[in-house]
Amino acid sequence: MTSTNDTLTDIDRKAREYDSIPRRLSVLPLRDIVIFPNMIFPILIGRDSSLKAVAKALERDKFIFLTAQKDVGIDEPGKDDLHRFGTVAKIIQLIRLPNNLLKILVDGVAQGRVRRFYSTKDHLDGDIELNNSDQSDETSPEMQAMIRHAIELFHKYVKVNRNVPPEVSMAFDNIDDPGRKLYYAAANIQQDVASKQRILEKFSLKEQYFELISILTSEIEVLEIEQDIDVRVHDTIQKAQKRFFIQEQIRALQQELGDDDEAFPELGKLRERLDQAGLPESVKTRVDEEFQKLKKMPMMSPDFGVIRNYLDWISRVPWQERTEDQLDIEHVREVLDADHYGLDKVKDRILEYIAVLNLTQNISGQVLCFVGPPGVGKTSLAKSIARALGRKFVRISLGGVRDEAEIRGHRRTYIGSMPGKIIQSMKRAETVNPLMLLDEVDKMAMDFRGDPSSALLEVLDPEQNQTFNDHYLEVDYDLANVLFICTANVKYDIPAPLLDRMEIIELSSYLEPEKIQIAQRHIIPRQLNKQGLGEFDVKLNDKALQTIVREYTREAGVRNLERQIASVFRKIAKQVVSDKARSSSKKNKYNITSDKVREMLKSPPFPEKRKELSDKVGVVTGLAWTSTGGDVLPVQVTMMPGKEKLTLTGKLGDVMKESAAAALSYVRSNWRELNVPEDFAKDREIHLHVPEGAIPKDGPSAGITITMALISAAANRAARGDVAMTGEITLRGEVLAIGGLIEKLLAAKRMGMQTVLIPRDNQQQLADIKDDVKKGLEIVPVADALSALPHVFR
Repeated sequence: MTSTNDTLTDIDRKAREYDSIPRRLSVLPLRDIVIFPNMIFPILIGRDSSLKAVAKALERDKFIFLTAQKDVGIDEPGKDDLHRFGTVAKIIQLIRLPNNLLKILVDGVAQGRVRRFYSTKDHLDGDIELNNSDQSDETSPEMQAMIRHAIELFHKYVKVNRNVPPEVSMAFDNIDDPGRKLYYAAANIQQDVASKQRILEKFSLKEQYFELISILTSEIEVLEIEQDIDVRVHDTIQKAQKRFFIQEQIRALQQELGDDDEAFPELGKLRERLDQAGLPESVKTRVDEEFQKLKKMPMMSPDFGVIRNYLDWISRVPWQERTEDQLDIEHVREVLDADHYGLDKVKDRILEYIAVLNLTQNISGQVLCFVGPPGVGKTSLAKSIARALGRKFVRISLGGVRDEAEIRGHRRTYIGSMPGKIIQSMKRAETVNPLMLLDEVDKMAMDFRGDPSSALLEVLDPEQNQTFNDHYLEVDYDLANVLFICTANVKYDIPAPLLDRMEIIELSSYLEPEKIQIAQRHIIPRQLNKQGLGEFDVKLNDKALQTIVREYTREAGVRNLERQIASVFRKIAKQVVSDKARSSSKKNKYNITSDKVREMLKSPPFPEKRKELSDKVGVVTGLAWTSTGGDVLPVQVTMMPGKEKLTLTGKLGDVMKESAAAALSYVRSNWRELNVPEDFAKDREIHLHVPEGAIPKDGPSAGITITMALISAAANRAARGDVAMTGEITLRGEVLAIGGLIEKLLAAKRMGMQTVLIPRDNQQQLADIKDDVKKGLEIVPVADALSALPHVFR
């Protein structure tokens, strides 16, 4: 216990030492550190301003003021970048190092505050106020309690913080002075500069101890949470290691007894599933080898999970399970008629397929491909076939697929490898004889990762798919019982080897009467229920439906028609809710007329354009066949004085550019027969334009249209506006056969054309086209351009 006389002596000595400190001192900025009084600490100095400050301090009895920077990123801090509270220290040792560095050892003497900074030429000085506050309250009960509490907390902090050595606690106990105890504890707390700086900014010992207790309490709480987390993690690791050790012991004992499967119930269940899967003999041999390898492998091994997942896939892919086919033709007919209106040719082909299946009980080699524009019912037709046959239905979307591994699977050497889409779909189907729809088979891509269309050859070839080999399974899988149906928008985009393995069934665009029937039978009931109007009296009459079909949709299928009907019903639903809010007892009737449709859907995007059918010079209407159905293709030609050349605009493809060049050569070489001036192209620029914005246009069927437009412009004769035509032309003027005849006739009919010129080679296809399509159209087969002239010009 320190006597009162000793305490007075220390106070006197401290007072004399304070009196010897100059009031103006050099200021030394510190980075990432706070130095407290009674603390000896080495400082490495490299900044020029700091070197000058140390040199000046040596002239002032080696006293210097140490304060921390607010931002450690500032290289040359000013007075606003420094804390005003710090420590007056004395330089007790100085060592010069290479590269103009200086190492000093300082001893903290007193706590101080900068009352005013002085900016000298090369460093900062400060007017320093020392902490001379009265410490006489050290013996008060409250102060004694705070000191004891701080001592307990510091001992606890050292105990829970593994980064602070135990010797710190022993040295702390040897200090008697409360002030020195405070600064020693603060210096050994692992806290940031801001937290320690708060202690220096308090001049009262009581306030300083309160701040120290606050910091220690907060830090101990965090350290105890960290310690608890470490204990839980350690316990988890110990449990896992203990479990692994016991499992290995059980494995060794079971191997001695010959009962391996009982050691791991999970492996026992896997073995049971494999035994019940009905695996072929060759597959069973491979599976047994893999299973024996799995049993001998430690569970912590990376290959354990790989082999287990592989065997799990083998056990879950169907090998024997199958559904019984419903081969009643009348039942199939009823299902198809209930789900789809029209499509008689397609339905007949499906019924023929069912009849053959009745007789042969074998569908090997039957791969159907539905080709048609979007929205004509390709996917839904495949679903109906699956429902009619009583088979599971699975769909694979091939649009944008460009990796062969998507079809064949990834090899097990890769992380995250898995089977391809074919095996995944078989797992979803859970039977060996599902109906598998390969959707958008014409939209596959190819890059450096392989060609997925080539991988499909094995899938669709009846001579090969009995032994389909997925890269992941690495065993032969029988796909012969699967009924494959493909869909595509354009037949010509399907790779030729793949096309050779398919039977193409074309689904043409719907006629207006067919769209109305489909809407009445399927779309309207479905949308009434979907929009919550099934219980209300809502009627969409035939005239209103016809208005929607003619003025608000122009498509091959019925998707946009369904969207427009849904839009009408949503507005009716809004009206129903408003009516119910006004009168809950009355149930109104909602009769939707043509005028009501126009009021709800606003201005029609496809109004009647009869005025465009007038005769014009240099304007001829062609017919095009796109992936979305048939469409009209107006071709415009004008001639003007200038350099003799042919200008083509309208974002034309290479085929149409070649057609334009061939048509111009034909007209120039046969000017006499075509009755055009011989020098019509001399010193004149010919501009050929195909409108419709920036939509790409290409295809081998615009030659005759371009030829007629050139003749019209060259002879200054008006071409009939109610005549449309299609067909490619040769340099001899012959009109070649085209594809998509029915779609082009429907497009002409939609635009109100009266006459359609088609290649004579397509004449035989007219017999297969419905009378509803041909009704109202004068279809004229032409063999060459000369035979087309009387029908184009009046």
